[in-house]
Amino acid sequence: MISQDIPLVELHRHLDGSIRLETILELGLKHNLPLPGKTLDTLRPFVQVTTPQPGVMAFIEKFKWMTGVMVDYDSCRRIAYENVEDACREGIDYIELRYSPWFMAEAHGLQPEGVVEAVTEGIRAAEQEHPIRVNQLGILSRQYGPQIAMKELEAELRYAHEFAGLDLAGDEEGFPGELFRDHFRKARDAGWHITVHAGESAGPESIWQAVRELGAERIGHAVRAPEDPALLDFLREKGIGVECNLTSNVQTSVVSDYAAHPMRLFMEKKILASINSDDPGISAINLRYEYEVAAPKAGLSPAMIRQAQENALLTAFLTEEEKTALRRKKSTGA
Repeated sequence: MISQDIPLVELHRHLDGSIRLETILELGLKHNLPLPGKTLDTLRPFVQVTTPQPGVMAFIEKFKWMTGVMVDYDSCRRIAYENVEDACREGIDYIELRYSPWFMAEAHGLQPEGVVEAVTEGIRAAEQEHPIRVNQLGILSRQYGPQIAMKELEAELRYAHEFAGLDLAGDEEGFPGELFRDHFRKARDAGWHITVHAGESAGPESIWQAVRELGAERIGHAVRAPEDPALLDFLREKGIGVECNLTSNVQTSVVSDYAAHPMRLFMEKKILASINSDDPGISAINLRYEYEVAAPKAGLSPAMIRQAQENALLTAFLTEEEKTALRRKKSTGA
């Protein structure tokens, strides 16, 4: 269960994978898009995962109708606003929303810079109306290659003050992290924090590379880290956070079932692992589901679940003063 005396923090949620099914239907009908279904029930199988997918890239195919309805900047603004509103309704106190502006812009020829501006406006508007703190994380999508990734990074850097950090996501096997060393050097020079999807489709070497060469302070997924015991020790000793995503790892067939997920091992090894939702709009779950259903299925004890909630705050891309303020706000209810 979620501890009420600790701020509820979400570190790994894709904004462009967290769109309401109702919004996809409404925007699709409004703009006469060739939706595969004209009702929520007929649209659902094309957007949400109903059976395990044969891999990460098959899961990513579900984004087609997430980004497919981003026909203009108003749509991006609305989607960002609703992301924050939904997170607040889940009881989340602080969330880091990550997205790839190039990925969001591509379907309808938008400009990545315009996407960032619209998303920022939507988030700010929602923050003013709801009691939640939000930080943005930019994503570089591996599958576009390093040249497009540099253009994407440049678009994000034009709004550098709006981002807390940078992430690398997408086709981990086809586009290894060494292709993006220069990109992450620029991000670190801008003062950004670094998190990297690694050890999801590729092995421990991908995690080592992310930490040593890209400067990762947190790792997204890291499911294959247990293949290298020395890596587990390193993650613990260096205090590197692991953003666990239990349900999506089952749905992408990265693990066979919840019981096979390594998060329990991470907790036993005192690694700073946290519980996250990844893509609620695709997985048809939310953060509360991950805490209350997925985590127990993965073998986490109540004490481990509480520690995971604490770990999320400990590894958040916030200053110590900001973390203290979140704790104070939670304790006083202010």
